[in-house]
Amino acid sequence: MALLLNIDTATEVASVCVSLNGISLAFKENRHQKEHASFLHAAIKIILNEAGINISDIDAFSVTSGPGSYTGLRVGMASAKGFSYAFSKPLITINTLEVMAKTGLDNVIGLDHSTLLCPMLDARRMEVFTALYDIELKNVFPPQPLILQENSFNSLIAKGKIVFFGSGSDKFKAVVRSHNAVFEVVDYSAQSLASLADKAFQQKKFTDVSYSEPTYFKDFHSMPKR
Repeated sequence: MALLLNIDTATEVASVCVSLNGISLAFKENRHQKEHASFLHAAIKIILNEAGINISDIDAFSVTSGPGSYTGLRVGMASAKGFSYAFSKPLITINTLEVMAKTGLDNVIGLDHSTLLCPMLDARRMEVFTALYDIELKNVFPPQPLILQENSFNSLIAKGKIVFFGSGSDKFKAVVRSHNAVFEVVDYSAQSLASLADKAFQQKKFTDVSYSEPTYFKDFHSMPKR
């Protein structure tokens, strides 16, 4: 059994949860982005108390590694690394877009074997952080920054349905012209992170605490035309 503390401060909504075997035991969130740093440690104390768990009992610490808010990512990563180092427990880092995709997989109705999931995080202007996953969460288009254009993902949209969601998806909705482009509202949290982190724990996919860094994606480029 894996008892994990899961931390997500990558976007405008921060959250933490304690999970056992991927199932959340206690959860707390903060929707004021400028307060993520002050929220985090107080919230961790609260959820540990609610779950009746001592932090020394935690088997591993997981955190969304980015992309996302520069400050938010640093807050979450620094805290997770600090806990991992202090208690000599493994660190698990999961890409934010993969966590979003897992949430979409669990919540969007009507997915079939050919559907692709496309989480998008707003960057600036027509830029987003994005990736594509199939319904087994295998990566089809690797996480990267992207300047959206009308013909972005054209060859893939022509083949089948792609579900777009996340804070950057409205930008693409305004320019894309295809009935295969479907848009959904999907809210992810540390509870979504928990199931992926539990799988990583079972597979012993740990991150070196000394060398782990957030994924910022500071450089942007356009989707190559196909």
